[in-house]
Amino acid sequence: APRRGHRRHRLLPLVSAPMCPLALSVALTTITAVVGIENGKGLTPPMGWRSWNLYGKNVDQDLMREAMTRIAAREREVDGKLTSLCDLGYCDVGLDDNWQECGQYGKDKFTYHMEDGTPVVNKERFPNLKNLTDYAHSLNLTAGWYFNNCICRDHCGNGQDKGETDPRCYKGDVQALVDYGFDSVKLDNCGAQEDLGLWAELFNKSGHSIMIENCHWGKTVPTKTECPWNFYRTSHDIRANYISVVYNLLTTVKWARQNLSYPGCWAYPDMLEVGCKHGAGGLIDIGLNPAETRTHFGAWCIVSSPLTLSHNLTDEAISNAVWPIISNREAIAVNQAWFGHSGSPFSQSEDFEHFEHPEVENLKFPIALHQYFYKPMSWDGRKFAVLMINHIPLLHSNLTLKFEMIPTLACSKPSYKVRSIWDKEDQGVFNAEFTATRVKPHDSVFLLIECLDES
Repeated sequence: APRRGHRRHRLLPLVSAPMCPLALSVALTTITAVVGIENGKGLTPPMGWRSWNLYGKNVDQDLMREAMTRIAAREREVDGKLTSLCDLGYCDVGLDDNWQECGQYGKDKFTYHMEDGTPVVNKERFPNLKNLTDYAHSLNLTAGWYFNNCICRDHCGNGQDKGETDPRCYKGDVQALVDYGFDSVKLDNCGAQEDLGLWAELFNKSGHSIMIENCHWGKTVPTKTECPWNFYRTSHDIRANYISVVYNLLTTVKWARQNLSYPGCWAYPDMLEVGCKHGAGGLIDIGLNPAETRTHFGAWCIVSSPLTLSHNLTDEAISNAVWPIISNREAIAVNQAWFGHSGSPFSQSEDFEHFEHPEVENLKFPIALHQYFYKPMSWDGRKFAVLMINHIPLLHSNLTLKFEMIPTLACSKPSYKVRSIWDKEDQGVFNAEFTATRVKPHDSVFLLIECLDES
């Protein structure tokens, strides 16, 4: 429940004054020197679809095959042309938990591995995983798998994030992933296989380039010198609830400000809840209205988060409703761009509300009523994306952007072209500021700001 905070009406800058172009260039060169895992994957934020938010444990091979069919189907238009989700970039289709056959195996009574470390697949649910990945590849898709499972979590491993003493199950899982033909993997934080460095080493030694998701809920994170995965969770599981969405979004901020979200090592606040309701979170998953859906998608775009859809692809009403948002090529272009900074807040109101997290007990946190994010869209400091969010639950708001507040801005004169990404329309030329009027509760204004030439 919200609690009213300060009632002043003024935007506060959250970052230092703009850098000169030379200082910006030096800073960005330093950022790109950070080394991620060398598997050639995730050079732009990964995009795709994953099963958990929709199906939870009730997943099987037929449902995954249908999801693949829908991802590849050209059923809806973008700019007058029939376009598939994969045409837009959502090409990786991920199978989440409950592919395994739970039991007690061998003298150590592993819960879904044989004594030698080979994972045990539930053949009733998934009679032929190789056929499933072959089908994905026939549609020019990639197929994702899932390890260190939560359902019947296994104790095969020492439960340490470094220094694994018994690699049997790691080796068995990696070999199974290669044999079945999967292209990516989500490594959860439930079982005892927590050594992400060992996972990365074994995948790289397999001779196959595998996209790796670190799903350790923000507990295992990159350093300035190490990132043995392609994207990493910064948060608790997300729910189809606006407060949960905002909480998860804000967990990316410190990583962006430390320059630890970059090509090959992206900060990830979990899957998109676009079009989701009453999923794995049950009653907490109340769903997002259209304004909240826009803000959710725009926020994930401007912080360079991987874009993982999870809605019901077979529900025509849902697919039609979310299509204009998830197919917005201009928003996706912001997400996929890299010009030295992954995107973060630069200004917010002094007004705020305190909210209780809908799922995590005793977790209360403040949300500024208005919050502005930015992301560079050029190396020279002359082009930026800006997302202005109205977090107020019940009131429309006027949101004003003062261009001089944008970090690293390097325009030689105060003249700016403004384009609305949501509307796909130019808004005109402005000198000092731009105001969006009567922005709906929980809605956002997504802008592309560009300096005009001296002429």
